[in-house]
This record gives sequence, C-alpha cells and structure tokens, in this order.
Amino acid sequence: MDLGRDEAREAAARELSDPAYVSDDPNPLERAIDWVLERLGELFAGAGGMSGFTAVTTLVALAVVVAVVIRLRTGRTGRALRSGGEVFGSAALTAAEHREAAEKAAAAGDLAEAVRERFRAVVRELEQRGVLDARAGRTVDEVASEAGAALPALADDLRGAAVQFDDVWYGGRPATEEGYRQVVSVDGKVRG
Repeated sequence: MDLGRDEAREAAARELSDPAYVSDDPNPLERAIDWVLERLGELFAGAGGMSGFTAVTTLVALAVVVAVVIRLRTGRTGRALRSGGEVFGSAALTAAEHREAAEKAAAAGDLAEAVRERFRAVVRELEQRGVLDARAGRTVDEVASEAGAALPALADDLRGAAVQFDDVWYGGRPATEEGYRQVVSVDGKVRG
C-alpha cells in the first residue's frame, strides 16, 4: 500500500516520538549538578590539608549558602519576586479608565502595556463590585487566588489572566494578541 504525503508524515512523527530516539545526553540541570558535585569532590580532596575546624567551617558556610539560595528561590521572597509585585502603580484609575488605556496601548501595538492595563481593569472591576477589597500591594497571584475563591466559576480564567500578566511583565515573554484577547475575555466575564 502506497502512503500519501500526509500519512507518511504522520507515520514518521509517530516513529520519531518513540523514547528510543531521545538522546541520553544530560540536560543542563544534570550538567550543573555534575559540575557542583565535581567541585565538592575537589573541595573534599583538598580538605585533606585543612585542619578539621577549617574543613567543618567551609562545609557549614557552603550549607548556609545553599539553604539561603533554596529559601530565596522557593520561599515567600522568591514567590513575591516571581509573582510580579504589585498590580497597580501609584495612579488610581477606574476600571473603565484602565480599559481605555489598554485599548489605546493595543491600538498602538504595545501589547505588553495592553495586557497590564487590561489586567488592572479586571482587578479594579472586582474591587468596584466588592468582590475584592481595595488593597495596596496585592500581587497578581493574590488577585487570582482571592477572586477565584470568591468567584469559583471564573477561578481558572482569573488564574490564566494572572499567568499572562506574569509571563509578559516578569517572565520576559513577549505579549501576543492572543494573550491580550484572553485577558480581555476575562474582563468581559468579570463585568458580565
């Protein structure tokens, strides 16, 4: 039986998705761990000439540094850095004013600013409707969590809008028309 172009492409894709074709090369994380372990091995090998006190002090200092790095990456400080900080700047605009600013930014091709302003419109709308209390310093993750608890039917949509905001403003990802439209959709549902 002769296969057509599309069938051949699908068959090749199925075959190449087999785990047997995945490279056994270590990924970047595995390479980094191997490098750290090698450096620790060198440290221990060189520790033979150190006094016991110096070796223990070095190990304790290393453990403290590792603990601090882990705490910063996974603790409240790390989450605050990743969650994008405050939603609002110093200006106090209405939801309608934020929507207008978002539409102007989108029309000018500044989709990142459009995403930010539309998310701000969502938050302000939630505050104006009494779903959220007006509170300075609330992060986008807190907005999604608190508003999602108050409006369970919109919890996933709110989380998606918060992810859009975080990805663009703090994740270094470019804003897209689709991402902006997702936040616009959430705004419509919140107003709805």
